[in-house]
Amino acid sequence: MRIIAVSNIKGGVGKTTTAVNLAYLAAASGRPTVLWDLDPQAAATYLLQGTAAEGTGSKQLVSGKTSLLDLLTPTAHSDLYLAPADFSYRNFDLHIDDRKHSTSSQLRIVRPLHDACEFLVMDCPPGISLLSENVLRAADAVVVPMLPAPLSLRMLDQLRAFLEREGWRDLRLLPFFSMVDRRRSLHVEVIADARVRDPSILATEVPYWSEIERMSERRAPLPAYAPHGPAAKVYATLWREIEQQLPAV
Repeated sequence: MRIIAVSNIKGGVGKTTTAVNLAYLAAASGRPTVLWDLDPQAAATYLLQGTAAEGTGSKQLVSGKTSLLDLLTPTAHSDLYLAPADFSYRNFDLHIDDRKHSTSSQLRIVRPLHDACEFLVMDCPPGISLLSENVLRAADAVVVPMLPAPLSLRMLDQLRAFLEREGWRDLRLLPFFSMVDRRRSLHVEVIADARVRDPSILATEVPYWSEIERMSERRAPLPAYAPHGPAAKVYATLWREIEQQLPAV
């Protein structure tokens, strides 16, 4: 199983649409994929028309009383399963902090999935927390959607410095520009400067299109209901670029 975290310190950068579309594309190739919605706002759960079950919150997961396998529900899409968010996830940090070896709690939680799926995609809440540290420790790669703005580049520098301090040199950091409007000179300038300074930024750019925003109306992955549209092709290109950089199983 390969674990992909979709994460950003900032919110409102297209993180959830990225996670949902990437998970769908991974599953569409016939490989069982789980999307775990870790954000208590449950946007990914909503987009996949899921609902959280009672008694399956963060405390039960961290304590081991509930297995992540028990949370999985099939979606309307072949080979794509959802571990829905629960509002109790807002307290994930507290429950992790109460445990011994708190920085490896996430590794224990995801272990039951290793024989059940080929990809685990985690839609992470914004911010830096004990939960996000756990997610980064468990992941093989972290996909970072970024707005074309100077603060986004500063955030990426902070994340890279954190990974260096922790010594997690085998974690693939895969940033890309999201919500891009090339009619805006600032976007063009920021992207050009960033690509000179940081060649690790993925080549694919996700535009700021209303077609992508309409996912919340359709409540489905964009490639599922508009597979031949330009936005679906952008996400397909992004997924191919990401998959090429994932470690081999």
